[in-house]
Amino acid sequence: MGDTRKLNMRMKDAEDDSCFIVNPLQNMNLMDDFLFDVATVDLETCKIIIELSLGITIKKIRWKEGQKVVHNMPGKRGIRMDFYVEDDKGQVFDVEMQKRNQGNIPKRTRFYQALIDAPMLKSGERGFDNLKPAYIIVICGFDQYGYGLYRYTFENRCKEIQDLTMGDECRKIILNTKGKNDDEVEKSLVDFLHYIDHSSEENVPEDCDERLKHLHKKIYEIKSNEQMGVSYMKMEERDRLIQEEGERKGEIKGEIKGKISTIVSIVRRMIEKGYDVNKAADDFELDKRYVKMAADAISEYGDKPDQEIVEMIYSQIE
Repeated sequence: MGDTRKLNMRMKDAEDDSCFIVNPLQNMNLMDDFLFDVATVDLETCKIIIELSLGITIKKIRWKEGQKVVHNMPGKRGIRMDFYVEDDKGQVFDVEMQKRNQGNIPKRTRFYQALIDAPMLKSGERGFDNLKPAYIIVICGFDQYGYGLYRYTFENRCKEIQDLTMGDECRKIILNTKGKNDDEVEKSLVDFLHYIDHSSEENVPEDCDERLKHLHKKIYEIKSNEQMGVSYMKMEERDRLIQEEGERKGEIKGEIKGKISTIVSIVRRMIEKGYDVNKAADDFELDKRYVKMAADAISEYGDKPDQEIVEMIYSQIE
């Protein structure tokens, strides 16, 4: 409790010394990574999210191979999924949360499909019958395609015959919490997506789907957990320290490059005037190591701009 109090003191409003923010999770929504990650550790929560997203009912689900990480070939990029499960019919579901539009969802889902499919077949296996039906669901806090739909469902279709699907049993579903076509989709989806955006009691209507009420109960329990709040604050503190360390390294990098840039400029002028660069190092009290590196680089790459030479020298000392 002492840790919680100290952490909350840092976050509380300076003008209200009598009030502590008991839990920083209170203001979070399911759209936020931390809360979504914590909530989806629970299989039942995952099941509710899939059912409300797709408008279906699932008997039961299990973790797909107990992992969220799928590795690629050595040296190639892998993926880390928000959650990845399989139902009793053998269908697999990858669910991702995307709060900000980074413009990469179409090709991201293409890449995810490839890496999800690859481990399903063993080396030397004939045929492709063991590729399971797959759903890739991305819940977005923005409208990816701009048509105002809550749900965009994609399948591979024949361009010449629109009703003809390829039959590869892979669907990509892009959900939009900012949808406007309330009358065209099930109310349970609309309520669910509004709750994703604002995960509070006010966004759980009396007449909403019972699964949403159950989901809210689970979210309420997480938000009310003081230890979970402490964990979040510790994570935030760790991320802040990492960021500060990165900024500090960036400042040091900038200082070193500035120093090298000055030396390169001086050494170039000395060489052009035929002066002894070693003497210049003594006269200007310059770092002799950088002076030598600058002289060597200018001698070999004299036609290159100073900034390129600075980068070349810096790359040698990293």
